Amino acid sequence: MVLISQRIFLETIKKYCLARSIAVEVRSGGWLVIMTKGGTRRLAIGYDIGLNSAVAHQVANDKSACAEVLASAGISAIPHRLFLGSKLSKHIPGSDSLDAMLLLLAQHPHGLVVKPNEGTSGELVFRVTTRTQLETAVARILAAHPSLAISPYVEIKDEVRFIVLDDCALLAYVKLRPTAVGDGVHSLRELAHKTAPADLLKTITDDFSPAVLDSIPPKGELRIINWRHNLDSGAEPVLLKHKEMPHFGGALAINAAQALRIRFASIDVVQVDGSWHILEVNSGVKMEALGKRAPDLVEMIYSTALDKVFA
Repeated sequence: MVLISQRIFLETIKKYCLARSIAVEVRSGGWLVIMTKGGTRRLAIGYDIGLNSAVAHQVANDKSACAEVLASAGISAIPHRLFLGSKLSKHIPGSDSLDAMLLLLAQHPHGLVVKPNEGTSGELVFRVTTRTQLETAVARILAAHPSLAISPYVEIKDEVRFIVLDDCALLAYVKLRPTAVGDGVHSLRELAHKTAPADLLKTITDDFSPAVLDSIPPKGELRIINWRHNLDSGAEPVLLKHKEMPHFGGALAINAAQALRIRFASIDVVQVDGSWHILEVNSGVKMEALGKRAPDLVEMIYSTALDKVFA
Protein backbone atom coordinates (compact mmCIF):
# COMPACT_ATOMS: atom_id res chain seq x y z
CA MET A 1 0.00 0.00 0.00
CA VAL A 2 1.40 3.40 -0.99
CA LEU A 3 1.49 5.97 1.78
CA ILE A 4 -0.90 8.82 0.96
CA SER A 5 1.60 11.41 2.24
CA GLN A 6 4.13 10.16 -0.31
CA ARG A 7 1.80 9.93 -3.28
CA ILE A 8 3.32 12.76 -5.35
CA PHE A 9 6.90 11.73 -4.57
CA LEU A 10 6.28 8.13 -5.56
CA GLU A 11 4.20 8.87 -8.62
CA THR A 12 6.91 11.22 -9.91
CA ILE A 13 9.61 8.57 -9.46
CA LYS A 14 7.50 5.93 -11.20
CA LYS A 15 6.71 8.29 -14.09
CA TYR A 16 10.40 9.18 -14.43
CA CYS A 17 11.46 5.53 -14.46
CA LEU A 18 8.75 4.47 -16.92
CA ALA A 19 9.86 7.13 -19.42
CA ARG A 20 13.48 5.91 -19.23
CA SER A 21 12.98 2.13 -19.11
CA ILE A 22 14.13 1.96 -15.49
CA ALA A 23 12.64 -0.89 -13.48
CA VAL A 24 11.09 0.34 -10.24
CA GLU A 25 9.96 -1.57 -7.17
CA VAL A 26 8.03 0.06 -4.34
CA ARG A 27 8.52 -1.66 -0.99
CA SER A 28 7.73 -1.10 2.70
CA GLY A 29 4.44 0.66 2.11
CA GLY A 30 6.06 3.25 -0.14
CA TRP A 31 8.96 4.05 2.18
CA LEU A 32 11.56 2.25 0.03
CA VAL A 33 11.99 2.51 -3.75
CA ILE A 34 14.41 0.31 -5.73
CA MET A 35 15.35 1.57 -9.19
CA THR A 36 17.31 -0.63 -11.60
CA LYS A 37 18.65 0.03 -15.09
CA GLY A 38 21.04 -2.53 -16.56
CA GLY A 39 23.75 -3.04 -13.97
CA THR A 40 22.91 0.20 -12.17
CA ARG A 41 20.82 -0.04 -9.01
CA ARG A 42 19.73 3.01 -7.03
CA LEU A 43 17.66 3.37 -3.87
CA ALA A 44 15.36 6.03 -2.47
CA ILE A 45 14.15 5.88 1.11
CA GLY A 46 11.71 8.25 2.74
CA TYR A 47 12.16 11.45 0.77
CA ASP A 48 15.90 10.97 0.23
CA ILE A 49 16.74 9.91 -3.33
CA GLY A 50 20.33 8.97 -2.56
CA LEU A 51 22.41 11.97 -3.64
CA ASN A 52 23.55 12.95 -0.16
CA SER A 53 26.28 11.27 1.83
CA ALA A 54 25.31 9.49 5.04
CA VAL A 55 27.05 12.16 7.13
CA ALA A 56 25.41 15.07 5.32
CA HIS A 57 22.02 13.38 5.65
CA GLN A 58 22.44 12.73 9.36
CA VAL A 59 23.76 16.21 10.20
CA ALA A 60 21.02 17.96 8.23
CA ASN A 61 18.28 15.98 9.94
CA ASP A 62 19.76 16.57 13.41
CA LYS A 63 18.60 20.11 14.20
CA SER A 64 21.12 20.70 16.96
CA ALA A 65 24.08 19.30 15.03
CA CYS A 66 23.08 21.23 11.90
CA ALA A 67 22.98 24.52 13.80
CA GLU A 68 26.38 23.76 15.35
CA VAL A 69 28.01 22.97 12.00
CA LEU A 70 26.60 26.11 10.39
CA ALA A 71 27.71 28.28 13.30
CA SER A 72 31.23 26.82 13.12
CA ALA A 73 31.30 27.78 9.43
CA GLY A 74 30.32 31.37 10.23
CA ILE A 75 26.81 30.98 8.79
CA SER A 76 24.03 32.66 10.72
CA ALA A 77 21.56 30.07 12.00
CA ILE A 78 18.89 29.94 14.69
CA PRO A 79 20.55 28.03 17.56
CA HIS A 80 19.06 24.68 18.60
CA ARG A 81 20.20 23.10 21.85
CA LEU A 82 20.02 19.35 22.24
CA PHE A 83 18.36 17.59 25.18
CA LEU A 84 18.16 13.82 25.47
CA GLY A 85 15.48 11.52 26.79
CA SER A 86 16.08 9.05 29.62
CA LYS A 87 17.34 6.24 27.35
CA LEU A 88 20.20 8.35 25.99
CA SER A 89 20.92 10.93 28.68
CA LYS A 90 22.76 8.44 30.91
CA HIS A 91 25.60 8.55 28.38
CA ILE A 92 25.92 12.37 28.57
CA PRO A 93 25.45 13.75 32.07
CA GLY A 94 23.24 16.85 32.20
CA SER A 95 21.79 16.36 28.74
CA ASP A 96 18.33 15.91 30.25
CA SER A 97 18.63 18.80 32.72
CA LEU A 98 15.33 20.55 33.43
CA ASP A 99 17.31 23.27 35.20
CA ALA A 100 19.17 23.99 31.95
CA MET A 101 15.87 24.19 30.09
CA LEU A 102 14.44 26.57 32.69
CA LEU A 103 17.55 28.73 32.45
CA LEU A 104 16.99 29.02 28.70
CA LEU A 105 13.40 30.02 29.37
CA ALA A 106 14.52 32.70 31.80
CA GLN A 107 17.01 34.03 29.26
CA HIS A 108 14.36 34.37 26.54
CA PRO A 109 11.31 36.29 27.82
CA HIS A 110 9.50 35.91 24.48
CA GLY A 111 9.57 32.15 24.96
CA LEU A 112 11.13 29.06 23.45
CA VAL A 113 10.31 26.67 20.64
CA VAL A 114 10.54 23.02 21.66
CA LYS A 115 10.53 20.33 18.97
CA PRO A 116 11.85 16.84 18.19
CA ASN A 117 15.55 17.04 17.37
CA GLU A 118 14.97 14.93 14.28
CA GLY A 119 12.00 14.97 11.92
CA THR A 120 10.46 17.21 9.29
CA SER A 121 6.72 16.86 9.69
CA GLY A 122 6.16 19.92 11.85
CA GLU A 123 4.40 17.76 14.45
CA LEU A 124 4.99 18.18 18.19
CA VAL A 125 6.39 21.70 17.78
CA PHE A 126 5.49 23.93 20.72
CA ARG A 127 6.00 27.56 21.66
CA VAL A 128 6.32 27.81 25.44
CA THR A 129 6.47 30.80 27.76
CA THR A 130 5.91 29.18 31.18
CA ARG A 131 7.43 26.33 33.17
CA THR A 132 4.20 24.34 32.96
CA GLN A 133 4.07 24.68 29.17
CA LEU A 134 7.74 23.72 28.94
CA GLU A 135 7.35 20.60 31.07
CA THR A 136 4.26 19.53 29.14
CA ALA A 137 5.97 19.99 25.78
CA VAL A 138 9.08 18.11 26.90
CA ALA A 139 7.01 15.21 28.22
CA ARG A 140 4.95 14.92 25.04
CA ILE A 141 7.98 15.01 22.74
CA LEU A 142 10.12 12.57 24.73
CA ALA A 143 7.20 10.14 24.89
CA ALA A 144 7.56 9.75 21.11
CA HIS A 145 11.17 10.74 20.36
CA PRO A 146 14.57 10.00 21.93
CA SER A 147 15.66 13.64 21.96
CA LEU A 148 14.47 17.21 21.50
CA ALA A 149 15.86 20.58 20.50
CA ILE A 150 15.13 23.94 22.07
CA SER A 151 15.56 27.25 20.26
CA PRO A 152 14.66 30.81 21.22
CA TYR A 153 11.32 32.01 19.87
CA VAL A 154 11.90 34.84 17.39
CA GLU A 155 9.48 37.05 15.50
CA ILE A 156 9.85 35.89 11.92
CA LYS A 157 8.88 38.38 9.24
CA ASP A 158 9.39 36.01 6.31
CA GLU A 159 10.20 32.33 6.02
CA VAL A 160 11.46 31.09 2.66
CA ARG A 161 12.11 27.54 1.56
CA PHE A 162 14.84 26.93 -1.01
CA ILE A 163 15.20 23.66 -2.91
CA VAL A 164 18.93 23.37 -3.58
CA LEU A 165 20.67 20.93 -5.90
CA ASP A 166 24.46 20.98 -6.30
CA ASP A 167 24.83 24.58 -5.09
CA CYS A 168 22.00 25.86 -7.28
CA ALA A 169 18.61 27.02 -6.03
CA LEU A 170 16.05 25.35 -8.30
CA LEU A 171 13.05 26.84 -6.55
CA ALA A 172 12.11 29.10 -3.67
CA TYR A 173 8.83 30.11 -2.11
CA VAL A 174 7.71 32.32 0.74
CA LYS A 175 5.42 30.68 3.29
CA LEU A 176 2.47 32.98 3.99
CA ARG A 177 0.72 32.15 7.25
CA PRO A 178 -3.09 32.20 7.52
CA THR A 179 -4.56 35.52 8.65
CA ALA A 180 -7.88 37.02 9.70
CA VAL A 181 -9.09 40.60 9.27
CA GLY A 182 -10.83 42.18 12.25
CA ASP A 183 -14.34 43.57 11.82
CA GLY A 184 -14.68 45.21 15.25
CA VAL A 185 -17.49 42.79 16.14
CA HIS A 186 -16.23 39.21 16.19
CA SER A 187 -13.51 37.76 18.41
CA LEU A 188 -10.27 36.33 17.05
CA ARG A 189 -11.62 32.87 17.86
CA GLU A 190 -14.72 33.49 15.74
CA LEU A 191 -12.70 34.97 12.90
CA ALA A 192 -10.34 31.98 12.97
CA HIS A 193 -13.30 29.60 12.71
CA LYS A 194 -14.41 31.43 9.57
CA THR A 195 -10.93 31.51 8.04
CA ALA A 196 -9.05 28.36 9.01
CA PRO A 197 -9.80 24.77 7.96
CA ALA A 198 -11.36 22.66 10.70
CA ASP A 199 -8.26 20.51 11.16
CA LEU A 200 -6.18 23.58 12.05
CA LEU A 201 -8.49 25.05 14.66
CA LYS A 202 -7.10 22.96 17.51
CA THR A 203 -3.57 24.07 16.64
CA ILE A 204 -4.68 27.69 16.63
CA THR A 205 -6.43 27.24 19.97
CA ASP A 206 -3.27 25.73 21.46
CA ASP A 207 -1.15 28.63 20.20
CA PHE A 208 -3.08 31.49 21.80
CA SER A 209 -4.31 32.17 25.32
CA PRO A 210 -8.08 32.33 25.91
CA ALA A 211 -7.77 36.08 26.50
CA VAL A 212 -6.21 36.63 23.09
CA LEU A 213 -8.69 34.34 21.36
CA ASP A 214 -11.63 36.13 22.96
CA SER A 215 -10.32 39.62 22.14
CA ILE A 216 -12.04 41.56 19.35
CA PRO A 217 -9.59 42.89 16.73
CA PRO A 218 -10.39 46.41 15.48
CA LYS A 219 -12.01 46.70 12.08
CA GLY A 220 -9.47 46.30 9.29
CA GLU A 221 -6.67 45.01 11.56
CA LEU A 222 -4.79 42.02 10.14
CA ARG A 223 -4.05 39.22 12.63
CA ILE A 224 -1.85 36.21 11.99
CA ILE A 225 -3.65 33.18 13.39
CA ASN A 226 -0.77 30.69 13.37
CA TRP A 227 2.84 31.38 14.34
CA ARG A 228 3.99 28.30 12.43
CA HIS A 229 5.01 28.63 8.77
CA ASN A 230 4.44 24.99 7.77
CA LEU A 231 2.34 24.42 4.66
CA ASP A 232 0.73 21.52 6.53
CA SER A 233 -0.34 24.08 9.17
CA GLY A 234 -2.20 26.27 6.71
CA ALA A 235 0.55 28.45 5.22
CA GLU A 236 0.37 29.16 1.49
CA PRO A 237 3.43 29.02 -0.81
CA VAL A 238 4.20 32.07 -2.93
CA LEU A 239 6.78 31.20 -5.56
CA LEU A 240 9.73 33.53 -6.08
CA LYS A 241 11.25 34.35 -9.43
CA HIS A 242 14.96 33.55 -9.78
CA LYS A 243 15.83 37.24 -9.83
CA GLU A 244 14.04 37.65 -6.48
CA MET A 245 15.91 34.88 -4.69
CA PRO A 246 19.01 36.95 -3.75
CA HIS A 247 16.74 39.38 -1.88
CA PHE A 248 15.24 36.56 0.20
CA GLY A 249 18.37 34.91 1.55
CA GLY A 250 19.30 32.85 -1.50
CA ALA A 251 23.06 33.21 -1.02
CA LEU A 252 22.74 32.13 2.62
CA ALA A 253 20.90 28.96 1.58
CA ILE A 254 23.63 28.08 -0.92
CA ASN A 255 26.35 28.76 1.67
CA ALA A 256 24.56 26.48 4.13
CA ALA A 257 24.41 23.65 1.57
CA GLN A 258 28.12 24.06 0.89
CA ALA A 259 29.00 24.08 4.60
CA LEU A 260 27.07 20.86 5.13
CA ARG A 261 28.41 19.38 1.88
CA ILE A 262 24.87 18.42 1.02
CA ARG A 263 23.81 18.02 -2.62
CA PHE A 264 20.01 17.93 -2.55
CA ALA A 265 18.08 19.58 0.25
CA SER A 266 15.27 21.89 1.24
CA ILE A 267 16.59 24.81 3.29
CA ASP A 268 14.43 27.13 5.36
CA VAL A 269 15.69 30.71 5.68
CA VAL A 270 14.02 33.22 8.00
CA GLN A 271 14.13 37.01 8.26
CA VAL A 272 14.40 38.28 11.84
CA ASP A 273 14.95 41.97 12.64
CA GLY A 274 16.03 42.65 9.07
CA SER A 275 18.61 39.83 8.89
CA TRP A 276 18.46 36.39 7.31
CA HIS A 277 19.21 33.20 9.24
CA ILE A 278 19.05 29.47 8.53
CA LEU A 279 16.22 27.83 10.46
CA GLU A 280 16.42 24.21 9.30
CA VAL A 281 17.87 21.98 6.59
CA ASN A 282 16.12 18.84 5.38
CA SER A 283 18.01 16.12 3.53
CA GLY A 284 14.77 14.47 2.47
CA VAL A 285 13.11 16.87 0.03
CA LYS A 286 9.37 16.63 0.68
CA MET A 287 7.14 18.66 -1.64
CA GLU A 288 3.73 17.03 -1.19
CA ALA A 289 1.90 20.23 -0.20
CA LEU A 290 3.58 22.21 -2.98
CA GLY A 291 2.83 19.42 -5.45
CA LYS A 292 -0.90 19.93 -4.96
CA ARG A 293 -0.49 23.50 -6.21
CA ALA A 294 2.33 23.17 -8.76
CA PRO A 295 2.68 19.49 -9.77
CA ASP A 296 4.63 20.22 -12.97
CA LEU A 297 7.22 22.20 -11.05
CA VAL A 298 7.63 19.48 -8.44
CA GLU A 299 8.00 16.86 -11.16
CA MET A 300 10.69 18.96 -12.85
CA ILE A 301 12.71 19.25 -9.63
CA TYR A 302 12.57 15.56 -8.76
CA SER A 303 13.37 14.63 -12.36
CA THR A 304 16.39 16.96 -12.40
CA ALA A 305 17.66 15.36 -9.19
CA LEU A 306 17.04 11.85 -10.53
CA ASP A 307 19.08 12.75 -13.63
CA LYS A 308 21.98 13.30 -11.21
CA VAL A 309 21.30 9.95 -9.54
CA PHE A 310 21.60 8.09 -12.84
CA ALA A 311 24.32 10.27 -14.35
